[in-house]
Amino acid sequence: MRADLALIHRWVPEGAHILDLACGDGTLLEALARDKQVTGYGLEIDPEGITACIAKGVSVIEQNLDEGLVHFEDDTYDLVIMTQALQALRRPDRMLDEMLRVADECIITFPNFAYWRHRVHLGIRGYMPVSKSLPYAWYDTPNIHLSTFNDFEHLCREKGLRITDRAVGIGDHEGHWATRLRPNLFGEIAIFRVERQDRRRTTQP
Repeated sequence: MRADLALIHRWVPEGAHILDLACGDGTLLEALARDKQVTGYGLEIDPEGITACIAKGVSVIEQNLDEGLVHFEDDTYDLVIMTQALQALRRPDRMLDEMLRVADECIITFPNFAYWRHRVHLGIRGYMPVSKSLPYAWYDTPNIHLSTFNDFEHLCREKGLRITDRAVGIGDHEGHWATRLRPNLFGEIAIFRVERQDRRRTTQP
């Protein structure tokens, strides 16, 4: 399992009802259902991903995320997850609104364009970076809105959202102490846990 998926697996509470956007081959949902009795659906547009989900027994719906989540009612899920797909959407800001309409908490991961290797590649070589987290050339990439840790945090502040946790990944591993100190510079994959300010909280007895 990818490092960002392994971290999300730890963050998701037992028995949660979730929606996994751009769920790929269903690896995360399969693991959560097996290990934490999580229920829910994956949304995916790629036929190969849908076939893989079905083979794993994962409930999947064919869905173009650029069309939003209009078929899902408000507050019907405990958590919405989207891993490494935000940058491929036409309006990632609107998708963030949709995710926090359907649930009051979401987890999002995306490649951090301010990662130091990307800066060096662009600054010294003068070419758009190609890396494990950004594996496409500039002319065939599905990534149309590349952003950074700082960009996403600024967007959340503008929308009045609360960032409850954040982490970084480097390749197939979680970040070390330097990434926690300077995530915008040393983090290759940004991982955020975000909630609405008006999220309903239960008081423990």
